[in-house]
This record gives sequence, structure tokens and C-alpha cells, in this order.
Amino acid sequence: MSSTLVTGSSSQLTDTKFSDVIPSVAVIDTPLSKSIALLRPGLILGLLALRFNSLVADPVPTLQLALPAVALVQTVYAIICLPVAGSQSAKVVRKPRPGEKKKADINGPNTISTAILALLLSAIATPAVYILFVLFGAPFLDHVEHTLLCSAHFSLLALFPIFYSRGVKAETLVAVAGASAPLDETFGGLVGAAAGAWLGAVPIPLDWDREWQKWPVTIVVGMFAGSLLCSSVSGTLLFGKRLSSNEEKNE
Repeated sequence: MSSTLVTGSSSQLTDTKFSDVIPSVAVIDTPLSKSIALLRPGLILGLLALRFNSLVADPVPTLQLALPAVALVQTVYAIICLPVAGSQSAKVVRKPRPGEKKKADINGPNTISTAILALLLSAIATPAVYILFVLFGAPFLDHVEHTLLCSAHFSLLALFPIFYSRGVKAETLVAVAGASAPLDETFGGLVGAAAGAWLGAVPIPLDWDREWQKWPVTIVVGMFAGSLLCSSVSGTLLFGKRLSSNEEKNE
């Protein structure tokens, strides 16, 4: 099962730029896939709007109840809309001879097992996300449950699609972490979640004395809105573009 996520391009890195071998991940070209990709942001943001008062009043149980729902939506979205890791670099199967039955490719990537593994990897990554939140200003000893649940939602929104469709090859993760990977729905979701969470922290220290300013309400709203909206834009208008330029100087 783990071989599904580590399958990638077998081409060697010779004269090609390192970041150029990291392809964009396009939504599967079917009416169902494209419809779900378009409906997902509205569905999740609509549920967030409906539960906003509960999030403000009692963040921990609200985030706990929302976690399985977000995981379900993200899993369905990934399985139906995104190519599974390794599918774009699968080996060409020999064309069967006349009268010969086509053999099933038992070594090909499996969507269900890959989704389960991607969920496990997202859960494993949650403590690392928690540490990053603390390093960027989250309460260190207070509101531990709040920050941990916020980190879990971040992993589902931003990391799960990347694990599912891009795998865990070192060069892929380095390109994503270094912002040199091309934009698509998966990488755009990560960029949007990080930017949204960072901008969501702006209202917290302001002296407005509003209930919704408490940790981590604005972080969660900014994270969800940023991830979903940036994912949609990156999968359409900005598809294939890069945040950083890796142009090499001519010798």
C-alpha cells in the first residue's frame, strides 16, 4: 500500500531543472469530477457559516464534530476529483494480442488505500503543524486542544490532497515546501491555508473586545477560506504558474 504514494517519475534529473520535473496536478477530466471540485468550496464554507456561532461560543466541541465531516468531504473530493499518486507515471502496459485477454494491473495505484494512507500521514503531520502554529504565535501552554484541533483541520485541508495526489517522494515535498512546485488545486490549497491562517491572526490582538476575536476563531475562518478559494483559483486561472522563479543563468 505504501508503494502507491512513493511511485513517481522515473526520469533522471540531468540537465532538467529540479522544479520542472514536478508536474501540476489537474482535476480529472469528467463532468462529475469538475462539478464536485466546483461545489466543494461552497459546501464547506457554507457549513462553516452555519456553525460560526457555535465555533465562537465553544470552539473545541465544534471543531471536534466538524473534523469527521471535513475528512469525509476531502476524501470524496480526492478520490473522485484528483489523480492518485503514481497514476500519471504508470508504466505502459503491452497491448494485448487479438483474442488475448487483457490482464488487470494489480500493481497500479489504488484510490482507497492511498486515501487511507494519506489520512494517516495527515494525522502524523498534525503535531508538526501544531509546533509551527506555536512558533508563529499560538498559545504555548494555554488552549492546547484549540490549537491541536486547528492543526488537524489544517492537515486535512492543506496536506491531505498533496499526500494523496503527489505522494511522498523527497523531491516533490522539497519543491512544495520551497514553493517551487507549480500551482494547482493541491498546492494552492496549502498556500491558501497558510496565508489565510496568517491573515486570520491579525484581528486577535486588536482592542475591539469582540467574542469572535478569541483563539482560534479567526485562524480557522481564514484557514478554511484561504485554502478553498486559493485551491479553486490555482486549479483554473493560475494553473501551472509558479510562486518562485528558478531561472538559471546562462553560463
